[in-house]
Formats: sequence, C-alpha cells, structure tokens
Amino acid sequence: MSQAPLDFYFDFISPFGYFASLRIDALAAKHGRRVIWHPMLLGISVMKVMGLKPLLDTPLKGPYIERSVARYGRLHGITMQRQPRDPFMNPLPPARLYYWLLAQDADPIQGLAKRAAQAIYHAYWAEGRDMGQTDELVAVLAPLGIEADAIRDALADPRVAQGLRDAVDASLQRGVFGSPFVLADNEPFWGNETLPMLDLWLERGGW
Repeated sequence: MSQAPLDFYFDFISPFGYFASLRIDALAAKHGRRVIWHPMLLGISVMKVMGLKPLLDTPLKGPYIERSVARYGRLHGITMQRQPRDPFMNPLPPARLYYWLLAQDADPIQGLAKRAAQAIYHAYWAEGRDMGQTDELVAVLAPLGIEADAIRDALADPRVAQGLRDAVDASLQRGVFGSPFVLADNEPFWGNETLPMLDLWLERGGW
C-alpha cells in the first residue's frame, strides 16, 4: 500500500462529517499517512444525482439519524449546540470559501484551508452558529488571519463559485456521494461508522 495522502470529503452540514473531521487526521497519522480535505455537497450528490430525499426527511431513517448523532456524541463526549433537526445553514458560502482557501494553499495537508474548515465545523456544530452568513465566517476566521475583505471578495467571485462546482463534479467522478467519504488509495469508505474499518485496512495494507 502506498503512502499517498488519504482524501477526505465532507459537507459542513453533515454531523457525521463533523464527527469524522475530529478523528481522520489522527487515524491517518497512526499509519504514517496524511489527509487532504475536499469539499462536497450533499444537495448535489444525494438529491440531484441520486434522486434521494435528505436523510432526515426519509421515513424511519430520519428518527434513527437523530438518535445515532446523539448516541455518538454521548459516547465521545462531544457537546453540540446544533442538533440535526435544527434548520440547516446555506452550505455554499463556507464550501466556496474552503475551496478558495484550498486552491491557493501551499500546503493542502496542514495548511490554512484545513484549519479554517476545522474552525467552521466547530462554530457550526459545537457552537450552533450560522456559518452560512458572511459576518459569521469573518468573525470565526479572523483569528486565523483571514481578512474580512478577502472573504467577501472570494464569496462574490464567480470564479470561486465555478471552482467549487468543478470540485464537486470531480468528487462525483470519483464516486463520492456522502459525508464523510474517504478514499484510501482509491478504496472508498463511506460514513463515520466505517472509520474503524479504514483503520484496519490501513493497518493490514488492504485485503
């Protein structure tokens, strides 16, 4: 098995993506691997491409998802001000901003883009802030040295919007349809609950 970075795909509105974001880098480091984080959009993959309802709107499955999120949080001591049934933010502004940062990041593995994604995820799920609002993005990312004018310019730039669309299309071409989704040497792992299997896959070198 190669030592190429793992590809971690996420949508900020996914609670399971948030849970995985707290573990994926440490899991990879355990096996001498690093991780590149990539944006994806559940609204495109689930609703437009697969033609499915959102999980929470699916009979029987919706209540299970709520219970699963609460159970995982209790098990791992993760306190969240936002709950799955709370109104979702508009995922486009933070996703576009993350794409913009990633596209110019000299170090996509440990650089500014990843730190920004971690800050946005924490603010959205742990603190319950609406990260679809530009002012919230500005406030949360200011400690990272990202200037307010640069954020506003990026969000207003049609090239950034198109770049995110291209990145999402590229994720679909790789078979990515959910959040979290990890590709380890092109072996796909979908869902937070598959991380233990990914751990074993990396340990054994596949099977």
